[in-house]
Amino acid sequence: MPEIAALAHLPLDAAVPGLSRAGARSVPPAPQVAARGKVLGFCDAGHVRPVALRVADSFHHVHVLGPNGTGKSTLLAQMILSDIEAGHGVAVVDAKGDLVTDLLGLIPEEAGERIALIDPDDRHPRPALNVLSGPDRETLADNLVGIFHKIYADSWGPRSDDILRGCALTLSRNGGTLADIPALLTDPLYRKDLTERLDDPFLLGFWNWYEHLSEQAQAHVTAPIMNKLRAFLLRPFVRDILGSAQSTFDVGDVLDGKILLARLPKGVLGDDTARLLGSLLLAQVWQAASHRARLGRSRSPSALYVDETQNFLNLPHALADMLAEARAYRLSMVLAHQHLAQLPRDLCQAISSDARNKIYFSLSPEDAREVEHHFSPYLTRHDLANLGAFQAAARLVVRSAETPPFTLRTRPLPEPDPDLAARIRLAAARAHGRHPAAGDPLPEGDPRTQPKGDE
Repeated sequence: MPEIAALAHLPLDAAVPGLSRAGARSVPPAPQVAARGKVLGFCDAGHVRPVALRVADSFHHVHVLGPNGTGKSTLLAQMILSDIEAGHGVAVVDAKGDLVTDLLGLIPEEAGERIALIDPDDRHPRPALNVLSGPDRETLADNLVGIFHKIYADSWGPRSDDILRGCALTLSRNGGTLADIPALLTDPLYRKDLTERLDDPFLLGFWNWYEHLSEQAQAHVTAPIMNKLRAFLLRPFVRDILGSAQSTFDVGDVLDGKILLARLPKGVLGDDTARLLGSLLLAQVWQAASHRARLGRSRSPSALYVDETQNFLNLPHALADMLAEARAYRLSMVLAHQHLAQLPRDLCQAISSDARNKIYFSLSPEDAREVEHHFSPYLTRHDLANLGAFQAAARLVVRSAETPPFTLRTRPLPEPDPDLAARIRLAAARAHGRHPAAGDPLPEGDPRTQPKGDE
């Protein structure tokens, strides 16, 4: 076609002065595409009707792709609200923060007590989650080490893996937390108290090696860990969440019908802190799902929504394997981001193959060319790059079979209610906030720390 266009002297450039290109064609959905389930929007061709994704089909996972301002967040909010209203377990990890902020003003008020809210801007008592507490200590340690290794790959090596794993296994056997690692590495008396309780010869051998290092050598080998943890734990918000030995909510309960909303705006927390905390939360969800499956427990439908996915896929597991296993766990994974170049090639390939439900908003020409094969011949790369605002191209799975692609428009959200959001925040804090014991420091910004006016 480009050769024919050249012979006819037709313009080939994406933008030509005085010439407006046609928008995307509208294609109706196949009759088997559901009208009830997880609400996606409504079809914009043929008979106008709602378009939804059946819960059973959502276990084939969902890839949502599109730049900011195209309708991606509206779609995610509609799907999340559908899950919450159905009583399903929901976990949301949001790197920008706008999605969770909007949800708080839209969630049914009666769902407030189901919510554990992680939000640096929230001034109520925060939930606590000990990421070193759980039934499978070795997996906990592997996940922790793998996350640090991936996020800090440029300044991390096998020795740092070894030391962090030894710390994690030691603290998990003694009711410790991630916030206790600096003391374990630098305080000989604290370390002696904990290591004397160990009966694992390999762990004891590790600490015997460490004790025989000079103080200078200890400082040298632990520096990569200490400087990363120090930057992370210097934030009071992080210590409030991860510094308590006793968790105030169970991620397994989230999968059984509760709600975890993690608002982790990188502009507030910083890039590394947001990535690290979000990745630790994903690891907790994944471990809870796999543990539930090993116990043979009944598996209620649950969903994990990850906005700005590229920040948080740092677990030491192949994504293709996770997507395949999550289907058996009845855990739907919804992975959203702005463009394909944000992900390494292996993750792009895993999502392309194993997140079989595709919902794409107006794409760059490069991304449109890359994903055209999922939509051809119904939609072309031109269509994918020229979708209107809040218009998406979709290809869904229905009863394990892929349906022909079609286009849809997202359904506008109601205006979030700030008064409802305030009540939801309060209900979440009452249900899952950590209420410090007498003498414990209160979370930074807690209303109880503010000076009282004259009475």
